Amino acid sequence: MSNFKIVSFAVLTLVSSSLTMAQTPEKSKKLQYHYENIAIPQASADEPIRQEFSLELAERYLEQGALAWTKQRKCVSCHTNGLYLFSRPALSGELGPPSSESRNFFVKELRKLKTMDREKLLKGIRPTQVAYIAAGLAEWDRHVSKALSPQTDEALRFMLSLQAKDGSWGNADCWPPFESSNFQGATVAARALSSAPGWLDGLKDETLQSGVERLKAYLQNTEPAHDYGRLIFLWTAARYPDLISDEKKQALIEIVMQHQRPDGGWSIRTFAAPEAWGRGNRAKKLREEAEFDKTANAWKNPASDGHQTGLAILVLRENGVPANDPRIQKGIKWLLKNQRESGRWWTRSLNTDRWHFITYSGTFYPLQALKQCNVLPTLKQTTAR
Repeated sequence: MSNFKIVSFAVLTLVSSSLTMAQTPEKSKKLQYHYENIAIPQASADEPIRQEFSLELAERYLEQGALAWTKQRKCVSCHTNGLYLFSRPALSGELGPPSSESRNFFVKELRKLKTMDREKLLKGIRPTQVAYIAAGLAEWDRHVSKALSPQTDEALRFMLSLQAKDGSWGNADCWPPFESSNFQGATVAARALSSAPGWLDGLKDETLQSGVERLKAYLQNTEPAHDYGRLIFLWTAARYPDLISDEKKQALIEIVMQHQRPDGGWSIRTFAAPEAWGRGNRAKKLREEAEFDKTANAWKNPASDGHQTGLAILVLRENGVPANDPRIQKGIKWLLKNQRESGRWWTRSLNTDRWHFITYSGTFYPLQALKQCNVLPTLKQTTAR
């Protein structure tokens, strides 16, 4: 691991920045992430927008957030450190390799989950948690080590052993968008399988092959509950050319395009009715937001957000929409104009108005989208300005 990454991850607790307690002197100030000297304030729609884009601050937020969650919570979460290893390796060219400490923690968690009682392991979110572990290790192999590791092979085999009979992966149904459906879990598992270098090509075990085919059949035959589900299905299809026809792919691309807001961004809220998320337990909260028109039973003008704008552009680019497409360019301009002072992009949570953990993916996805459009500089370049 390079000297720079040792500073940016393992020793970030000693670094003073706009994300530390220096920005929030009140001891009562609520923090989104907190561990030792890492003290990241809650995200807020009122946070000022930066005058100039900063890759360094975005990277610092992502590294500190993952480290604080891992050290304090000691678990793999879909919305933070699970997403870190799922997304961070692909940005190694711009940010340097991700923390090996994060990978080591995933391996440790994998081994711990393998000792758990199977009945407990199959309940709730744990199957999808294992899928995130497998996907993170596979992404590391794909972008960092460039070779399949024994740990990734172990994780993929364990992941497939937890597959449900219908081909999906068990998940929670109450914390959208990451923890709200088995369909979401299945897309993460599919990403894990496709990311691991050579794993699918070298697969000989008939039981494992059957699981892979059952997953594909589930994705092909399951109608997503909302357009957000269609978006992540389209993302999955970018890795599996035979998953859908060209006609269906184009139809899904058009659905995503139709959600673009007049300002060039996308809003996660327009991608699903309030009741459509999970078991509908967030409907009351969402319906009471000012942007929801109860009379028309529809969103009237929800704000564009970092999560959905970054994800939409990322998925469209991976499915062949050119970077110079005017709609893509309009979205990129929105991203470059809407980074907040802390380095984050604002995204209001679908769940509560307290932590807004979705700003974490709402910062990773924009960086990945900018990379896909060849407008993301390296951290060294931005630091030199």
